[in-house]
Amino acid sequence: MPIKFPPVHSATPEGLLAVGGKIDTETLKSAYTQGIFPWPISKNSPLTWFSPDPRGILELKDFHISRSFNRFLRKNPYTIKFNHNFEEVIRNCAVVKRKHEKGTWISQDIITGYNELFNQGLSYCVAVYHEKRLVGGLYGVCMGELISGESMFHKETNASKLAFYALVHQLESKGIRWIDTQMVTPVIKSFGGTEISRTNFIKKLQALNFEHPQRSQLFGS
Repeated sequence: MPIKFPPVHSATPEGLLAVGGKIDTETLKSAYTQGIFPWPISKNSPLTWFSPDPRGILELKDFHISRSFNRFLRKNPYTIKFNHNFEEVIRNCAVVKRKHEKGTWISQDIITGYNELFNQGLSYCVAVYHEKRLVGGLYGVCMGELISGESMFHKETNASKLAFYALVHQLESKGIRWIDTQMVTPVIKSFGGTEISRTNFIKKLQALNFEHPQRSQLFGS
């Protein structure tokens, strides 16, 4: 059975809400539909669950790109695939180094749990290929109208940004209005991401349909 989470307003100022439990499909479904997500502090620490205040989101109507990225789009040599080789995408998110980050929060438990979620049609990925080589991508949760962005990686310049750009346009074409980004990283901010209060986030969350559309309706796979 999924763990029972305390009310989100009882989280610490840093957003820490609960410690323990396991990452299985039912627990992840329960967490995300309440505005909670797993975010391990370290590989050697017990599993931790967060509901931060403020919360990062991207309203798709506010999405914008820079002139330099627009120039890149006109000449980019990459191929984009939705829901292709999910496990390779999430493993790259775990191992590819990022600026200003010493390690990864994506543990083997995270990889296993979200891979199981993917097999249930409740998570997705966007993969960017240069010829046949995976050079960038991202993954997240898709539970009906609730779409989250969990992590992204790139091995070539702009590859992860291209994955996010493709995701936004795909979701916009299907009537999705916003993405839960959890935090607002510099990349997300550059695309128009912003922070809202946890109270407002929960209100937006409660207005969503968590059953429809299904992943196949959003991504065709």
